[in-house]
Order: sequence, then C-alpha cells, then structure tokens
Amino acid sequence: MKIERITCRVVDFPLEREFHPAWARGRNQPDLLMVLIEVRTDDGITGIGAAHAGLEAAVAVERFVAPYFIGEDPLFIERLVPVLRDAEILGAPVYCMEMCLWDIAGKVAGLPVARMWGGYSDRVTAYCATAEVRPPHKRVEDVQRMLGEGYKAVKVRFHLPDPREDLKVVEAVRKEVGDRIEIMVDANQAGVEPGHGGHRTWGFPKALEVARELQRMGVRWLEEPLPRHDYDGLRRLRDKLDTLPIAGGEDNHGLHEFKLLIDRGCYDILQPDALLSEGVGQMRKIAALAEVAGLEVAPHTWGNGIGLMANLHLAAAIPNCPFLEFPHDPPSGFTAAARDQMLADPLVIDADGCVPVPDRPGFGIVLDEERVARYTVSTHVLDKKA
Repeated sequence: MKIERITCRVVDFPLEREFHPAWARGRNQPDLLMVLIEVRTDDGITGIGAAHAGLEAAVAVERFVAPYFIGEDPLFIERLVPVLRDAEILGAPVYCMEMCLWDIAGKVAGLPVARMWGGYSDRVTAYCATAEVRPPHKRVEDVQRMLGEGYKAVKVRFHLPDPREDLKVVEAVRKEVGDRIEIMVDANQAGVEPGHGGHRTWGFPKALEVARELQRMGVRWLEEPLPRHDYDGLRRLRDKLDTLPIAGGEDNHGLHEFKLLIDRGCYDILQPDALLSEGVGQMRKIAALAEVAGLEVAPHTWGNGIGLMANLHLAAAIPNCPFLEFPHDPPSGFTAAARDQMLADPLVIDADGCVPVPDRPGFGIVLDEERVARYTVSTHVLDKKA
C-alpha cells in the first residue's frame, strides 16, 4: 500500500451568532476556520484529519509534508513522524497529519483506533468547556442548564482585569449547585492572542493567590496559570498547593517539551492536543510517561469536531484520562453543533455525561460532504504525478 494523493481543503464555516472567546480580548470570532486533510492510498483507502488553522497549514502540508509522504507506505507511521517534526521548523505545525495515517491503519484493521491501541474504555466523561467571560448570574444559569443536559463537569474562563472578579463566578456557581458538578478554571496564561491592549500575565504572586482561593472552593483543576515555559514558576506553584491540581500543556510542542514538563514537575494534568501539540499516536507516549509519573492526561480540544474525534480515541485508549474537553458554550455562536458542522454524525454526550467512542473503523469520521463543499474556499492537491 502506498500514499498516492494528499488533498487539503481550507474550509471556512460560519457561526450563527457572535462569539467572543476570552483568550482573544475584544474580538468577535465569526467563523470556524479549518483545513480538512485527506490522505488517499493506491488501495482506495482515505485517511481523514484536520488542522485547527487556515491557509498556512495547507501550504505547510503541500510544501513540507506531501512530497515526503507520497509513495510511502502509510502504515509505517513511526517512519513518517519525523517529517512532521521537521516541518514545524519551516512552517505551521502539522502534527495533525499523523491522524490521517492512524485513520488508514484503523480502516485496514477494521477496528476503531481506540480499540487498535488496546482500548481502556468505550466512552469518556466530558466536561463542558465554555469560552466566553460571563457575569456570575449568567454562568449560574448556564451551569443549571448543563446539569439538566447531563454534564458532570464545567470549565470557566478567568480573563477579567482583576481575577478577584473572576472568582465571584466560581463562588456563585458553588453556592447555587454545591458539589453536583465539578468545576475547572482556565486562566489561558500559557500563550494567548494579544487582543486589544496586549496580554498581561498574572505573574507568580497573583497566580498563587488565585490558586489558593480556588483550592478553598474545591475546584477540580487550575489550567495554565503561568506562561508555558515558566517551568520553575509552575513547579513552585504546584509545590505550594495541597489539593488543587495544576493542568496545562496545550501550547507546548513535541515529545521533548512534554518530557521536560514531567521531569520538572510542572503539572499534575497534561493537556496535549492531537492537532496542535504532537501527533495523536505520539501522545500515547506522553500518556505513558505521565502514567509512570503518576500524572493524568486530559487532552485539550478546541476548534473542530475532527480534532475532538482524535482526542476522544486517545482518551479512551489510556488508563489515566479523567475527562475529555467538550467545547460548547451557548448561547454564543460556538456550540457543539457549530463545532461539529463538518460531521454527518456530530458527537454528543450520553445520559451519564460521557462521549461514546464510535465503533466504526479508524476514527469513525463521516463527513457532511455537502456542507464541506459549500464552505470550501481553496483546495490544494499533491499526487504522485506532481
């Protein structure tokens, strides 16, 4: 079996309502931009993946990956992975390409990827990942709705100029619903879009002050409280807390950085992303290192349902994953339906607040081809004739 063609489609899906993500101050995000990647073999099998990016990722695949993948056996995945690592030196990260290869492997084997990797569970508990900053009474209403829908956990964003105002959101939710739902907090201090007025990080004293308050309120974890390369600060912060885990890693890249995070004792919970941080198969190695160190892995996901599908299969294949991030923040424009609008079968939670793993071969992706075609803005094809 050989790879004969790689197609990248830049797709720009609209959002039905305004969406103001906390990490991009002052900006309305009107769309969901992605690159749909299809790797086709000479046996007629197509592996599907996606980049959480735009034209820059398509160009990177076309220039720095496709020439070295065409003509190769897609099942020799470890042989092809170094191409993706080298490509990041030259262009946008394209770790997402490994997803396509595992999708092919699963289809050849006739197994879901999670089962092919050993299979730990057939479903993973979801946490409802919100994105906007909202006042306490609005978040209380949101959480009450989430409980009614079956969610067992929710993540809120801390992005106000004074984090003491952010703390009031958690206080209000705890007062209203008690311990009926787990609460996570994301500070997005590891690396964010500057937004209007620039990005001002908390610094260690403020991070410690916030963390101690969240620990008092029984929060499940605090995510990205310091810049991603502040290894010493993260270790100091973690050492000063008793019951509040520190999570992060979505903005770190490569096995070497995650090994460094583990060796330096930066996090209790690692959060790599199959589209951003490292290849989805390589993330199994990160999970194994974390397991030996007594750490948890809760994959980060933001952007599109294809990326969520990859992270779901990883989460279901490892024994140390407590939750799957499930982006969904109505009444904003970014909901689960918007996230999955490229899929014919959107991902949903079951009655127990879990996301079931599709039992189809590979990652189980079925595209809504009509909708994808409607919103495709450019197509980039490289084959063995090129």
